[in-house]
Amino acid sequence: MTEPTRLDPAAQPDAIARAAQRLAEGQLVAFPTETVYGLGARADDDAAVARIFAAKGRPSDHPLIVHVHDQRVV
Repeated sequence: MTEPTRLDPAAQPDAIARAAQRLAEGQLVAFPTETVYGLGARADDDAAVARIFAAKGRPSDHPLIVHVHDQRVV
């Protein structure tokens, strides 16, 4: 289910927690970057990653970018 949420941690302290919960559940989260909106999922959840490819209509031979909080998790 899609639930648009304006993410303003100061005004909605639970917004980040809700986004994190959705990621933990294997759902997708959209977020703004400096130039475009990104679509995120857990990189270690194959079904969630497949949902990104499906949502974007992205060919499977076009890799995704993975962001991590610490280089030790790579």
